[in-house]
Amino acid sequence: MKTILSWRRHHYLARAGIFLIAVALIAGMVGCGGDGGEPEYTPMIAAGGDHTVGLKDNGTVVALGDNGHGQCNVGIWTDITKVAAGAYHTVGLKTNGTVVAVGDNDGGQRDVDSWTDITQVAAGEEHTVGLKSNGTVVAVGWNDDGQRDVGNWTGITWVASGYFHTVGVKSDGTVVAVGDNYTGQCDVGIWTDITRVAAGYGHTVGLKSNGTVTAVGDNYDGQCNVGGWTDITQVAAGTYHTVGLKSNGTVVAVGWNDDGQCDIDGWTDITQVAAGDYHTVGLKSDGTVVAVGEGYYGQCNTGSWTDITKVAAGRYHTVGLEIADTVVAVGWNDDGQCDTGNWTGIDQVAAGAYHTVGRKPNGTVVAVGYNDDGQCDVGNWTDIEQVAAGRWHTVGLETDGTVVAVGDNSDGQCDVGDWAYINQVAAGAYHTLGLDVDHTVVAVGYNYDGQCDTGNWTGITQVAAGRYHTVGLKTNGTVVAVGDNDDGQCDVGSWTDITKVAAGELHTVGLKSNGTVVAVGDSGYGQCNVGGWTDITWIAAGRYHTVGLKTDGTVVAAGPEIELAKWDLII
Repeated sequence: MKTILSWRRHHYLARAGIFLIAVALIAGMVGCGGDGGEPEYTPMIAAGGDHTVGLKDNGTVVALGDNGHGQCNVGIWTDITKVAAGAYHTVGLKTNGTVVAVGDNDGGQRDVDSWTDITQVAAGEEHTVGLKSNGTVVAVGWNDDGQRDVGNWTGITWVASGYFHTVGVKSDGTVVAVGDNYTGQCDVGIWTDITRVAAGYGHTVGLKSNGTVTAVGDNYDGQCNVGGWTDITQVAAGTYHTVGLKSNGTVVAVGWNDDGQCDIDGWTDITQVAAGDYHTVGLKSDGTVVAVGEGYYGQCNTGSWTDITKVAAGRYHTVGLEIADTVVAVGWNDDGQCDTGNWTGIDQVAAGAYHTVGRKPNGTVVAVGYNDDGQCDVGNWTDIEQVAAGRWHTVGLETDGTVVAVGDNSDGQCDVGDWAYINQVAAGAYHTLGLDVDHTVVAVGYNYDGQCDTGNWTGITQVAAGRYHTVGLKTNGTVVAVGDNDDGQCDVGSWTDITKVAAGELHTVGLKSNGTVVAVGDSGYGQCNVGGWTDITWIAAGRYHTVGLKTDGTVVAAGPEIELAKWDLII
C-alpha cells in the first residue's frame, strides 16, 4: 500500500504542492483581427505554487513570485494565447498550437517541444497536460500515480491538472479523471452537465451549465463546500481552497484561509480568477490584477505613513515607529503581530517572523504575536539597550554588554548566556549574532550553510542576519557575507560607501551614504527593486519585501503588492 503523508498539515512545516492550475477565460482566446488577420490575445492569469503569471493582450507574458526553478523566466515569450502554472514550472500555448515551458523539469514536465495542434494546457505538480484540437489529450512528466494515463481519452473539451491527478470534460458534459484517488478526487464518474473543471491538491471542482458547482475529494478545510454557489461562470482550485467567479464580477471562496487566500469579499469587476498554492489572483476588466494570500498580506501598504523614525520588517508584516513613540503596523496579523496600537513610549522596534518587539526608554520590553515558543516572554526583561527578533526567538542586549534570549532554542540560537562586551545583536531564522566592542562577531545557532562562520571577521560596525546568511558592515563602508548564497544574497563584495545593511530571508539590502539603496538576492516578488530610491535613512528587509524610511518620515516599500500593482495586461 502506498504511504500517504497526513493531510493535516501546517504550511510552516511543509509545503504541500499545489497547483492549479491555470484557469483560462471561457471566451475563445484567439481570434482574427478585424483589420485583416492580426491575432488578438485575451489577457489571462495563472497561479502556481508561489508564482503568478499574466498574459498580456499583445501575446507577451509577465510573471512574479518564486523563481527558484526559473518558472518566472517568461520575458522572451511571444505569440502566447494561454498560460498555465504548475508547482515550479510555467507553460505557454502559442498561436500556432505549439507549447513552450520554463522552470523545473525533474519529472519531464517541460518536455513539450514536440507538441502540435494544442488548444489548451494545464499544469500540475510535476506533469503537464495538453488538449489537442481533435479532442484527444497528451501529457508529460511524472506518472507515478497514473496522472498521465490520458492516451485513450477522446471528445475532450477541457482539461485540468491537480497535484497527482488529471481531469477532463467531455463534449457531452460528463467528466473523466485519472491519477491519485486517495481522497476521492477522481470520483467524477456520475457528473453531468459540466462545462469546466478545476483540480486542487486532493479535490476536484466542476462547474455545471446552470452556474452551480459540485466538488469531490478532500474536504478537511471546507474546500468542497460549494453546494450553495449560484451564478458561477468560472472556478479555480488551489491546494486546499476553491474559488468561484460570479456573473456580476464578484468572487466567492471556500477552504483553508490561514494565509488569507479566501479574503476576496471586496473584489469587483473581476473577469477571471486563478488559485495557487496559498494565494488567489483576480484579473479585473481594466486589465489590472489583484491578489490575496501568501506573499500578498499588505506588508507594503505603507504609503499613508508619516512621521516615522524607524522601520522593521517581519516575514509578512511591516512595523513603523512614529515620532510620537507610538507604533503602527501593516500586513499579516493572524497571530496578532500587528496589534501594536496601544503601545506608547517605544523607542525601538524589531520584527520576527510572526511577532513584534518594542523597547521602552526605561529598558523594558513589550512583545505581541505568535508565542508558542515563548518568543514574546520578555515581560521581566530590564536594562535592555537593543532588541532583535528571529523567526521564533527574541534577543535582548543589556546595558552591561551581556545578552538574553527567549524562544525556540532547538539549534542553540538562544545560547548567549556567556556573551560579554557586545554592542549590537541580530537574529536570523535560527541563529543569533553578537557584535563585540572590538568589532569582531560571535554567532550561535544553526550553521549548516556556514552562516555562523564569522570568527575571522574584523573591523565590523554592524551585523544583520537573514534566514541562513549573515551580513557584516565594515568600518570602511564595504560589506562581507557568509552562509547560503543560492540566490546571490551574499554577493556583496563590490559594495562600497554603505552605512547600514539589512538581511531578508533570501536577499540583502545596503543603504549608501548618499541615501540610495542597493540589493542582491532573490527578487521574485520585486523585493530588490530599490534602484530608484533616494533620500533613504533606514532600511529593513522581510521575506518578500524591503522597506525604506525617507528623510521626510515617509516610507517606501518594494515587494509583491507594489510589483503586482504595476501589471496592466491590456496594452
